[in-house]
Amino acid sequence: MISSPLLDITDLRVSVRHRGEERLLVRDVGLTVRPAESVGLVGESGSGKSMTIKAAMRLLPHAVTVAGHIGFDGRDVRGLNRRDLARYRSREVALVHQDPRAHINPTRTIAQFVTEAAVHTGLMPEDEAIERACALMRDVGIADPERRLAQFPHQLSGGLLQRVMIVAALLPEPRLIFADEPTTALDVTVQSDVMAILLEQIRDRHAAMLFVTHDLDLAAAVTDRLAVMYAGAIVETGTSAAIYERPQHPYTAALLHSRPSTTEVRRLAAIPGRPVAAYESGEGCAFAPRCPFATDRCRQEVPLRREVGDRIVACHRVEEIAADAQVRAS
Repeated sequence: MISSPLLDITDLRVSVRHRGEERLLVRDVGLTVRPAESVGLVGESGSGKSMTIKAAMRLLPHAVTVAGHIGFDGRDVRGLNRRDLARYRSREVALVHQDPRAHINPTRTIAQFVTEAAVHTGLMPEDEAIERACALMRDVGIADPERRLAQFPHQLSGGLLQRVMIVAALLPEPRLIFADEPTTALDVTVQSDVMAILLEQIRDRHAAMLFVTHDLDLAAAVTDRLAVMYAGAIVETGTSAAIYERPQHPYTAALLHSRPSTTEVRRLAAIPGRPVAAYESGEGCAFAPRCPFATDRCRQEVPLRREVGDRIVACHRVEEIAADAQVRAS
């Protein structure tokens, strides 16, 4: 039996006024995350990934206009009052940021940062929060947690700080973790360790995760389903294994082909042109200027998201492209 979505985003649109003009940043996004499910939100910088999760947490400034439905466990997130919103942010969901140094107050100790949300919302007393924080720090590989809790952020390495960020997110035992490129700011040698720790902790707690990244290889390896985003819209959704093995949208295929190979020496296949924001896309498919399969219809008519086989794709020519690929492979 398929469970009801924990997070349900429908027709999400995010825009901001710039010099008297309304600029669309996220358009008609539909996304679901079920209990204990990991979903990857993948795309180049500027595609609207972080805007989507900030809208889901109601962290966008008042000057930003948000439209559409954001539901969490059957409740309308956009309709939560101040008290319920504080509870939602502090207990139901948590956010692991990309750069820990930019989101940890340098004048406060690690203990104050880690326990603040749990203590100030009345979830648990300070002594219990400290005790649980120590246990979690050991779980994520931080030795001598009592000493670390007394230190300040500048006394910890980037890898340790990101583990501290994970501890702060897990302490209230949220049901959904938003992970916004949690390893991008780290050294390559540290990234895999931190990602493995995050996944282990989330799975042990049967929490759900919305994992935001530009790395399609990584997302496919650590999530159950993928949603590929371009120019503020989702262009392909399906299981991680299916999308990684058989990408159907030209943008998804281009992202995979632009990754360096670990098994062969070959020239990188760069995607021509540059990524565009939603407000720059104009008529037709936003990816058309960079797509080798684009036709006049692609340039003039916006493709709707539709079910194609085992996934949902926004592309006019997806069946033709798949058929041509099969002919070439035979």
